[in-house]
Amino acid sequence: MSVLNTKIKPFKATAFKEGKFIPVTDQDVLGKWAVFFFYPADFTFVCPTELGDVADHYAEFQKLGVEIYSVSTDTHFTHKAWHDASDTIRKIKYTMIGDPTLAITRNFENLREEEGLADRGTFIVDPQGVIQAVELTAEGIGRDAADLLRKVKAAQYVASHPGEVCPAKWNEGGETLKPSLDLVGKI
Repeated sequence: MSVLNTKIKPFKATAFKEGKFIPVTDQDVLGKWAVFFFYPADFTFVCPTELGDVADHYAEFQKLGVEIYSVSTDTHFTHKAWHDASDTIRKIKYTMIGDPTLAITRNFENLREEEGLADRGTFIVDPQGVIQAVELTAEGIGRDAADLLRKVKAAQYVASHPGEVCPAKWNEGGETLKPSLDLVGKI
C-alpha cells in the first residue's frame, strides 16, 4: 500500500539538532512544509554524501518554509557521535531524528523489517501533514538535494495553483499545464 496522499501518523521521538537533544512529534510538522529524509544508517558511505548535500541546500529549503527531518533507526546519541566525528555531518543544521523503536520508519512504510533499517526514502509533506511525494532508491543509489528542492517547489506550486500541474523537468518559473479535454492527445 502506498502512503502517497495519506496523512502522516502520530509519532514522538528524540532528535539531535545543533548540539542539543530535542523532542519531535507529528504535531511539530503540521503548519509548514516538511521533508522526511530516511537513510539506512549513520557511519556509512552513501548516507553522509546525501545528508551533506541536503545540508548544503538547507538555507534554500528554509527560504521556502520547508523543514528537513533526516531519519534513521539509529539513536539520537549515535547522531551526535556521528556529528562530532564527521566534517560532512558536522555542517548539518536540520533535525536528525533517532528512530530506534522503528515506529516512524514503519509509519512511512519504509522499513526493512529483517534488518531493522530504513530504506533510502524521501517524503515531501504538505502543511496539513499529507504526503505529496515519495522517492525510494536502492541501497547504493544516492539522491540529489537540488532535484529534491525542485520537487518541493513543484509541490508548493501545485498546492497554491489549483487546476495546474507541473510537467517533466519543470523548474520554478517554467510553463505549467492546465489539464482539460482540449489537451488530451495533444501533448
